[in-house]
Amino acid sequence: MYKLLFANSRGEFFDYPIQPVGRTGEMFVEIIDEDLIPLPESAGLVMLPQSHPIGINKKGDFVLLKENPYGPGPAYPVGATLPQGYSRTLLPGYRRAGKKPLPLLGYAAVVLKDERLYVAAMQTDETVKWNPRYYSTENLPRLIDRRLEKYPQNRILRHLAHCSREYQCFTAQNIFYQRWEGGLPVSPACNARCLGCISEQPAECCPSPQSRLNFRPTVKEVVEVGADHLEQAADAIISFGQGCEGEPTMAADTIAQAIRHMRALTPKGTININSNAGYTGGIEKIAAAGLDSLRVSIISANDQIYRAYYRPRGYTLDDVKKSIKLAKGRGVFVYLNLLTFPGLNDLPSETHRLLDFIKETGVDLVQIRNLNIDPDYLLEKLPLPAEQPMGIGHFIAALKEEVPVGNYSKPLR
Repeated sequence: MYKLLFANSRGEFFDYPIQPVGRTGEMFVEIIDEDLIPLPESAGLVMLPQSHPIGINKKGDFVLLKENPYGPGPAYPVGATLPQGYSRTLLPGYRRAGKKPLPLLGYAAVVLKDERLYVAAMQTDETVKWNPRYYSTENLPRLIDRRLEKYPQNRILRHLAHCSREYQCFTAQNIFYQRWEGGLPVSPACNARCLGCISEQPAECCPSPQSRLNFRPTVKEVVEVGADHLEQAADAIISFGQGCEGEPTMAADTIAQAIRHMRALTPKGTININSNAGYTGGIEKIAAAGLDSLRVSIISANDQIYRAYYRPRGYTLDDVKKSIKLAKGRGVFVYLNLLTFPGLNDLPSETHRLLDFIKETGVDLVQIRNLNIDPDYLLEKLPLPAEQPMGIGHFIAALKEEVPVGNYSKPLR
């Protein structure tokens, strides 16, 4: 029998002998073996404040565990946060008691069985390069200082140093480790107001977990960081469009010039951009300059749901399609960065629309991205159809029949 996990007000975790419940969209479901894998070593456990967990008692009834059965005070739900390479299949089963949205995390259902923790997830990519053991190492401060000494006036490097130290950002740290995918933020401006934006949120919502870039880098600053990484790093990727910035195509002229300068210095490595692809003119400039890959963020191929989440300024989902087709025409490898949420993407109509979108645009690979957001806050904003979800596992299987599936970008050169 699986046991429900809960936390007290001090953040201590307990188990309770009732059947735990998962959630998909607004629907609560019993958690079964096929939903679960052992909790990965680098996963985390988090308490969901202002909420209470739900379980199933011996009579088969759903019960709300409001009070801590082992002491005074309320019982709070516990969720898991997953490392790269794993895709969430169920949300934790709980009811929110407060009105303030939860912090921007990708909450997954977690349970206990035979003194071992299990999570509602599946592995969808290899995990070696994104294992936390390879980050925030003892030598990182020395590597940061060495690079800052080489380019003391480079504001991007100073910004990435801050992200490396304060937020433990992996793509920022990779710039200083000189390996793999390194982040290269360029744009403080954005043409969307995403509900789950991790760098800018309205005061009444959840706090952003990181601060947004507050300057416009010069072409020289971009080239100093990017060319070094492309030339020196193992499996080198530089990626414009990080979580600490707005929409990178808002700086299309800077990026296009920087790409041409970098390619004049080195043919090595992969140049990637993470974008909402709404500004087709910007995508055209950047693709023409020599872009290798484009990762397009999308939550749905349904225009109503897309607009409700991204709240775009001056572009439409049709513009996103045009951008992808234009990039493909230039020989750019295109990923979909699919913001994934149980009970949304796995609705039958959503799956069919997405598959049609992939066929029409010629997308090369779909990256599954666990959407970090309060489930109730998200569902209050989206006009979802009244359908029964097929389950994230079945949804991913349907995707794999049409296109490769993974979790992150790969080196192309």
